[in-house]
Amino acid sequence: MTPIAPISAAPIIEAPSAGGLTQTPQGAGAGEFRSLLNSAMQHVSSAQNSADAAVQSFLNGETDEIHSTILATQRADLEFEMFIQVRNKVVSAYQEIMRMQV
Repeated sequence: MTPIAPISAAPIIEAPSAGGLTQTPQGAGAGEFRSLLNSAMQHVSSAQNSADAAVQSFLNGETDEIHSTILATQRADLEFEMFIQVRNKVVSAYQEIMRMQV
């Protein structure tokens, strides 16, 4: 399984001025959100790596505990599903904001 790549930041575009659109660096809130998102992606990725290691350990005969292997894979699956649902909510909120009339 390939690791999840971090999202690169896009510049924030301010309201049009006399010279047209201008780009500004991201504010402190955007940096905090990015670090929170990166940490969540790293957590999901480490859970998936842990589950892969548990499966490989079981398949190689290094452990006989199938229940711990199944728990690790289910935990990784649940964390991934939760991350996807949070992502869907963030995208939905962004789309709703974009539909708002100013």
